[in-house]
Amino acid sequence: MTLPLTFYTHPMSRGRVARWMLEETGLPYDTVLLDYGTTMKAPAYRAINPMGKVPAIRHGDTVVTENAAICLYLADLVPDQHLAPPVGSAARGPYYRWISFMGPLEQLMTAKASGATLPEPGMAGFGTEDDLLNTLEAALQGRDHLAGDRFTAADLLVSAYVGWYLQFKLLPARPAFERFAALHAQRPAARRAAQIDDQALAQQKAAAGA
Repeated sequence: MTLPLTFYTHPMSRGRVARWMLEETGLPYDTVLLDYGTTMKAPAYRAINPMGKVPAIRHGDTVVTENAAICLYLADLVPDQHLAPPVGSAARGPYYRWISFMGPLEQLMTAKASGATLPEPGMAGFGTEDDLLNTLEAALQGRDHLAGDRFTAADLLVSAYVGWYLQFKLLPARPAFERFAALHAQRPAARRAAQIDDQALAQQKAAAGA
């Protein structure tokens, strides 16, 4: 028996990344759309995620939050889709590495977006801005995939975050960044997920203006 899979999100949020991953899996899922400051902070949803943040998924009785964790969890649900390298393979290390690398990247981008003074390199998880960006650029330069020779959740997460931060001009428009983000944004599941969220956002705006 297939366990029910429910996705909690807002169409203009980090949930767009999780939506793309869900579409890559091909698994059936239900969507619960939440609003900032109201249903996202209500007791019913805080019982799912006490942070009152999206995205989250519920698979049977298992709740997973945070995009990286959601991608890892979903990839393992569908081994036949090869969204994660085999356990024990040489590609498994880079797979974990680059998915986890989005944590330091998000720390840096959030600090820049808020106008905060960047912490001393010894205190910052991302070290220096130059070191982080140069490391990411070197990883993406001339490559289609970060872990092995096929598309995985690592490519999805990194390309989604890089594309998002390029869009908001927080990342410099280096050719390696632009190429990697654009390459994977053309995947059918990526396009399908974007269309679903764009339509949901348009419906929300129309309802608010009615």
